[in-house]
Amino acid sequence: MDTKNTYYATGKRKSAIARTWITTGNGTIMINNKPIDEYFKIDSAKATLTQPLTITNTRSDFDVKVRVIGGGITGQAGAIRHGITKALMLANPDLRQPLKRAGFVRRDPRVKERKKYGQRGARARFQFSKR
Repeated sequence: MDTKNTYYATGKRKSAIARTWITTGNGTIMINNKPIDEYFKIDSAKATLTQPLTITNTRSDFDVKVRVIGGGITGQAGAIRHGITKALMLANPDLRQPLKRAGFVRRDPRVKERKKYGQRGARARFQFSKR
């Protein structure tokens, strides 16, 4: 890894899109120009997005800067995790194996199913009245 190199990757999950930059540094994570603790109040979301750094033992080696749009808390955390994973693989291709084993390399394809016409929701129907 070269000093002060920047690696960029885009991560996606549900309807959230995270543009992620990692640079060699001391482990600072900024999301939409806010520190991680200020942006995500829920601990599970913070744990989700730091998983790739924790698994590869690079938590204190990289500074992470993220611009995330769309989705909710869980979707955004998953998108950031995907983006960090892809950027880490660009920074050091040797990290691919542990990240792939953990299941972070592949984008989670699950998205909300669309509502169908003549129905209340994607699967829910209007109540049937016989009489």
